Amino acid sequence: MGFFTLLFVTLVVALTINVYAPGKRFERAMWATFGFGWLTGELAAHVAIVIALITTLMAVTGAFTGLFGFIGLAAVLGSCAALLRFHMEGLGLGAWVQSRLEEGLGRDFRSRLLTRDQTALPVKPDRDALVRPFKRSWLGIERIKDIPIDHQGLGLDIYRPDHGASAAPVLMHIHGGAWKFGDKYGQALPLMQAMTRLGWICVSVSYRLSPKATFPDHIIDCKAALAWIKNNIHDYGGDSEFIAVTGGSAGGHLTGLVALSANDPLFQPGFENQDTTVQAAAPFYGPFDWTDRDGLQPNQGLRHLLEREVIKTKLNHDPAMFVAGSPILRDLSQAPPMMLIHGSEDSLVPVGISRKMTEALRAESAAPVVYLEIPGAQHAFDIFASPRSEHAKLGVMQFLCYCYAEHQRSKG
Repeated sequence: MGFFTLLFVTLVVALTINVYAPGKRFERAMWATFGFGWLTGELAAHVAIVIALITTLMAVTGAFTGLFGFIGLAAVLGSCAALLRFHMEGLGLGAWVQSRLEEGLGRDFRSRLLTRDQTALPVKPDRDALVRPFKRSWLGIERIKDIPIDHQGLGLDIYRPDHGASAAPVLMHIHGGAWKFGDKYGQALPLMQAMTRLGWICVSVSYRLSPKATFPDHIIDCKAALAWIKNNIHDYGGDSEFIAVTGGSAGGHLTGLVALSANDPLFQPGFENQDTTVQAAAPFYGPFDWTDRDGLQPNQGLRHLLEREVIKTKLNHDPAMFVAGSPILRDLSQAPPMMLIHGSEDSLVPVGISRKMTEALRAESAAPVVYLEIPGAQHAFDIFASPRSEHAKLGVMQFLCYCYAEHQRSKG
């Protein structure tokens, strides 16, 4: 077995191991383990097929010869089998997701959905999307881009049904990117497209980014966007009385903070009297505790990021700001219905923080709480279609529709 064959075998085996057991301890390595684990895991079937084709070509040309060649070939084929198993395990999560929804909302929650949603909600993953995960179909959706909100030069994008809408429920999306990267387009599209086709209006907002921005600029901007939505979304066919919020990673953190800091004047300078309550929240893999009081962070990566580029002061110099920015340390008794989603193998944000957040919410809040800990999923697993992201999407859609039905029922 030659050098390049050995290199190929080593790479395939390492990628597969990283899907099942990504490294999380070392700050400098966690981004690599995330990147490779995310793409390999969520595209497990595609990767396995590509590896199998390359292996076949190599075998035909005599790359796997002798005892070591046989061992290398067996290792590659075993890795392909492990990746296909990972894919199939993701496909089989439907019943498990339903059980988590029933745990948080009640066994009869489906019967409490609006009649239209009981029939219109998809019940299985989009198989075409699983085959072509990066394809974006805008059929039935109108996009209105870069609408200014008269705040710090920021804007937002609106997605609405192309046949029009009237008093439709609203989903506000906050993008992730470590509070310093990303923009309002590109993340959570599978969820927003599906909700728009269901008749909702989705609004993806922007906020100032670090290191130029300093916390609490980020949450102030999200609150300003929410205020704009409340005051203007009726012009686009939306119902300002029902706004849910979602987002992943830094966007998940900001989602939690929006949900749990309603009308906090610290985060609403210049618009302190504006109502900023939301009716539901679905944060994905958010770092909800900036103080790391429970020691859940496997390394100092988050603290270094916050101290150097986001808050720009050390935790022991201004602990109050770290506390103010931690959703888990706010008053949870007034929380809206919340659904927390996190991958069990997240390399960047430890899954333990979502477990703690769920425990705290269930202890203090009277509102429903649903927790989805997606087995095997990495950070950012929901950005494109995969077995795990599709089942998570279906779960969030049911949660949001349940919250809207309960809101409508409360109005009599």
